[in-house]
Amino acid sequence: MIKIAVVEDEEFYISQILQYLEKYQGEEKEEFRIKVYRDGDGITVDYKAQYDIILMDIQMKFMDGMTAAEEIRKVDSEVVIIFITNVSQYAIRGYEVGALDYILKPVSYFAFSQKLKRAIGRLKRPGKRYVVVPVKGGVKRLEVSDIYYIESEGHNLVYHTREGKFLSGGTMKNAETTLAEFHFSRGNKGYLINLEHVEGVKDKCAIVKGEHLLLSRPRIHAFMQELTKYWSEVK
Repeated sequence: MIKIAVVEDEEFYISQILQYLEKYQGEEKEEFRIKVYRDGDGITVDYKAQYDIILMDIQMKFMDGMTAAEEIRKVDSEVVIIFITNVSQYAIRGYEVGALDYILKPVSYFAFSQKLKRAIGRLKRPGKRYVVVPVKGGVKRLEVSDIYYIESEGHNLVYHTREGKFLSGGTMKNAETTLAEFHFSRGNKGYLINLEHVEGVKDKCAIVKGEHLLLSRPRIHAFMQELTKYWSEVK
């Protein structure tokens, strides 16, 4: 399921884009979940990195697409943004906010389908899987492979990642559920460890990026089994 937002204030183009998306789903056997916003301020209010692709008009009455994209990029560095515009000079500015591409109006289905295919191809690149976690002041979209381990700290969680540490709300149980389909293992009640980054086990500790994370007596056997299974799968 690919989650798409359409941000457009002209009813003609809203209708046309929805028709094109429906046609593309049928031709390419994709499945979309689509939400329409009629201005930039609609999508930016309480934005939580909930979309994979945003198709956005640049010229809108209340909040233009460029401003909306700048706000979105503050909390979501990964969503694919494609601008739709009458003027190519506006669209070129879109690269300043990390837009993937732009489509000029009037919109032909061929051009639309080619740009959309490129966007979907980016989403499907191997090894790129993401989770969204709440952080102070908003949310953070993390690539799963960039998470080294998660540490319980009082009523919060600390995500130790390639980019640094992030303090998040939530419980370890919720984090474990969210990451259940990936290779994470509980070292003890205070650590959820990404097996991808385990360099070894020594003195009842998992070594992760040079850190020694203590494995509890009740968990060490299961952890070793899960680690051995993971290593056998990726060798």
